[in-house]
Amino acid sequence: MISSLMSLLDKISIQLAKINFIGPLVLRLYLAPIFWMAGTKKLSNMTETIRWFGNADWGLGLPFPELLAYLATYTEIIGAICLLLGFATRWLSIPLIITMIVAITHVHWENGWLAISSGSSMAGVRLDGFMAWLQTNYPGRHGYITELGQPVMLNNGVEFAVTYMVMLISLVFTGAGKYLSLDYWLLKGCGYAKNKQV
Repeated sequence: MISSLMSLLDKISIQLAKINFIGPLVLRLYLAPIFWMAGTKKLSNMTETIRWFGNADWGLGLPFPELLAYLATYTEIIGAICLLLGFATRWLSIPLIITMIVAITHVHWENGWLAISSGSSMAGVRLDGFMAWLQTNYPGRHGYITELGQPVMLNNGVEFAVTYMVMLISLVFTGAGKYLSLDYWLLKGCGYAKNKQV
């Protein structure tokens, strides 16, 4: 019985190996719009982005804020395009990982793990207080806000940034994947991708 089950699992694994390019493809397609939005948002208001990178009171307090703001912005924009196309995926994932490390340590760390507030976090307590005030003072508005479900408030913890970083680390090891990436076709054209992972 166990040997039959193991044999079946082996056969399934062999079949799945033929489509293992789907894993990296899904990661790339998920991450590309995230980094595109982050980068283009910074670029659209670069003066404020530079101020936020440099200001220690209400921003990141980083040295060389202009240089770092442009590096982060263009890393995210170029990284998003390359992830989408599957071009230089392993190499572009590394500066994106560094960007995530900076975001984790300088933006999200003090807020703990959760990206969305729990009821016991300060953000959750404030949201609960606001909803109670709204129910008392504007009952019609309370129903309008809650008709599609209870609202949530961002806690701005490290959860999302760590998740994106883990996905990028996976792409460093797997590459862009076969067939649906420029990496694959460029390496195949050079005669390299025949039996190699890309």
